[in-house]
Amino acid sequence: MIITIAGDPGSGKSTVAELVASKLRLKHVSVGDLLRELAGRRGVSILEISRLAEKDRSVDEYLDSRQRQLAKEDGLVVDSRLGWHFIPRSFKVFLKVSPEEAGKRIFSARRKTERENTTLAATIENTKQRKQSERVRYKRYYNLNPFDMSHYDLVIDTTKMQPEGVAGKIISDRR
Repeated sequence: MIITIAGDPGSGKSTVAELVASKLRLKHVSVGDLLRELAGRRGVSILEISRLAEKDRSVDEYLDSRQRQLAKEDGLVVDSRLGWHFIPRSFKVFLKVSPEEAGKRIFSARRKTERENTTLAATIENTKQRKQSERVRYKRYYNLNPFDMSHYDLVIDTTKMQPEGVAGKIISDRR
């Protein structure tokens, strides 16, 4: 069994994926963490690496190759914006969240690779820019829109939900 969890920035992908993996005793892989690691190695923020990836295909090629390797495994929960595409046999989940709630969550996380997020208002705006950057990039590189809900088996709005409730819904609805 493989479950892929995609979603808006700040929707709780990694937190929920960790919970689902723990409850089902599966391995958790976060492509967002891989991207943050790459940003850290390059000395740039997550927003900067997203913009860089619009021009430098090597960022996505690295992430894509990792996901193609994961598609050969089993017993995984993968949080990734394009996991549904690279691991088509997975149970595909999308987590939605309002821009305001996403901004609050991201701002309160205070990640080092998100140094532009100096205020809540800046974080909300940066999150919108990041989502748009990803939309442009994925359209150009793959002719895909990861924010098209028709790709998913289950869509959950996490705006007013706690991670435990979201994880429980995924576990109960999976095939």
